[in-house]
Amino acid sequence: MFKILLIDRCHFTRTGFEAWLNHSGLFPGHYVVTGLNNLFLAREHILQWKPTLVIADLYGFRQDIHHFQQLSSLLNASERLPFILLQSGEDSGMTDWLGQFPVWSSLLKNASLEEVATTINDALTSRSCAERPTAAAPLLTRQEEKVLTLWMDGASNQKIAAHLSINGKTVYTYKRNIRMKLHMDTRFSPFLSLQESKS
Repeated sequence: MFKILLIDRCHFTRTGFEAWLNHSGLFPGHYVVTGLNNLFLAREHILQWKPTLVIADLYGFRQDIHHFQQLSSLLNASERLPFILLQSGEDSGMTDWLGQFPVWSSLLKNASLEEVATTINDALTSRSCAERPTAAAPLLTRQEEKVLTLWMDGASNQKIAAHLSINGKTVYTYKRNIRMKLHMDTRFSPFLSLQESKS
């Protein structure tokens, strides 16, 4: 079973990708896909979850960063993994800057599914000599991911509890577990930008 980390702002890309990988018949084996829309959390997932492959649309985050240098920690964390850019747009400055990192492949989202599938299969084949886990589990449970999403949207514990039909104390426990799994120093960590998290 392969672990794939998908870093993308688009909810539909993140949710549709796992179904495509597991049900299209284009890929051998099974995949656990974790989709994130936060660059800081993506870096922590790479370091802690140790995915087999990272696929990212960094272009979608260009409004959130002041300088491309802020992406360095994410790219450095994934330097030993195949890293596929599946960009939603083009930016010549970003493309030039990304040239200094070992990116496996760079495609636009309007590439054909066959081309994307071939690129993914090639990247995974390159990792065939690496030790494959017999079982792969996401870093966060589905419920923790739901809590984290609502938390990052600014929902209070009461609103999270009401939305997920759980107790308010359970929300506190989920938040504590999320902070421990992602090695967050403070309860405000998910809201820090890359620049703030370095200081």
